Amino acid sequence: MDSLESLPALYLAHGSPMLGLDGGAWGEAVSAFGQRLPPLRAILVCSAHWEAPGPFRLSSAEAPGVMHDFGGFPEALYALDYPAPGAPTVAAEAAALLLEAGREATLDPDCALDHGAWVPLRYLAPEAKVPVVQLSLPRSRTPELLLAAGRALAPLRRQGVLILGSGGVVHNFRRLDWEGASGPQPWASAFEGWVRERLAVGDTKALVDWRTAPGAAEAVPTSEHLDPLFVALGAGDGAPEILFDGWQLGNLSLASYVFP
Repeated sequence: MDSLESLPALYLAHGSPMLGLDGGAWGEAVSAFGQRLPPLRAILVCSAHWEAPGPFRLSSAEAPGVMHDFGGFPEALYALDYPAPGAPTVAAEAAALLLEAGREATLDPDCALDHGAWVPLRYLAPEAKVPVVQLSLPRSRTPELLLAAGRALAPLRRQGVLILGSGGVVHNFRRLDWEGASGPQPWASAFEGWVRERLAVGDTKALVDWRTAPGAAEAVPTSEHLDPLFVALGAGDGAPEILFDGWQLGNLSLASYVFP
């Protein structure tokens, strides 16, 4: 049965995995938002780090566990866990909604949560008691496909399920400033500002054609971190509010949005 009020849809940047240890101002903003949420039935998260061939996949394990899918970081980061339960029933409902909308979907009982899921969830739902389902990014895909998936999944918002896209509007690993001394590079600011303006005016047509935007080639050398934005945008209903605005390592945008 539908709840009285729809939950928002979110797009959270997850930046460097080091946010798992110290979320800083971003973590404070995400935590504060999480504290304002009503009790949740589940969280459905689409992360930049689960790309899979074929149809959409939905994690359906009772206890998914986590992956430490990164290398070269402090040992303390590898000790972090997020022991949230899974939600096989919600995964099945999500798959049915996608299939009803003409999108292939299948359940995956073996997928653990990657860091694009568990790092932001450590702040959004720190007690790890809310069940979590993860949605894959298909190979191949288009923004239109991801928008359609978000729209198909939107009814879950009235059933206690928070829909979350996790990535980063600007993410160029090869151009990071590891000293962290500089602000955002001009091409990074140009692209992030363009996306923000298009979101504010509801210009979805321009957003799906993002490769023509200023700075796009450098800001988004591969699309996996931008793509979850389209799932959240499709699941939402109008222009988003800015949850957090900031940068990390010179070009990792931490811009995060709440869609009504």
